[in-house]
Amino acid sequence: MLYGIGLGPGDPELLTVKAVRILKSCGKVFVPGEMAADLIRPYVTEDPEIMDFPMIRDKEELNRIWTENAEKVAEYARKGDVAFCLIGDPNFFSTFTHLKKVVSKIAPDIEFETIPGISSITSCAARMNVAVESSFEVHDGSEIGYAIHLKARKPQEIIRRFEEKGFKEFIFAERLFSDREVIIRGKENIPEEGNYFSIVFAQKWRMQVSERFRWMQDSYE
Repeated sequence: MLYGIGLGPGDPELLTVKAVRILKSCGKVFVPGEMAADLIRPYVTEDPEIMDFPMIRDKEELNRIWTENAEKVAEYARKGDVAFCLIGDPNFFSTFTHLKKVVSKIAPDIEFETIPGISSITSCAARMNVAVESSFEVHDGSEIGYAIHLKARKPQEIIRRFEEKGFKEFIFAERLFSDREVIIRGKENIPEEGNYFSIVFAQKWRMQVSERFRWMQDSYE
């Protein structure tokens, strides 16, 4: 098993209880930098291995580095539980997202699980002492390829509006992380009615990716 673990914004007191528990159970832990390594050292028996992910434009060199890193992670993940830890959340603008793509290609037998962390999106609101009380957008400079609709009481109506904006794939979720959790993939399977704790996740058919990882879309999709 390969875990992608979010460590939050950098405050050691903002690591989740689940993140600490999983860290303690993993035989090998990888990180993309010293800041992440410092956060997890109190919870691991072996010093975490820092991997290099350089910000360069040479596609061949990038391909070599990412493949080399993915092969090393896959080697350990075949033997037992392994973690890749990073600042923020593993599913939002994350190195882990792209590492996972490469590992999946070279080792499709490996299972994945992500442990959410407090992201920069929510932590900045806390530090800036601001409240977000209506819809908002988050950008990294790329074209919008995803949308999340909270409190999705009428999911099929929401999906129809998203389709008008070019979104093609949908996931419906209800009561996440509870014993009544529901996750439904595919427009045709999603109900007409949701409740206050319902969410619709939408994405466009072909994602636009940041310039840093555009080469990977061509190499691994």
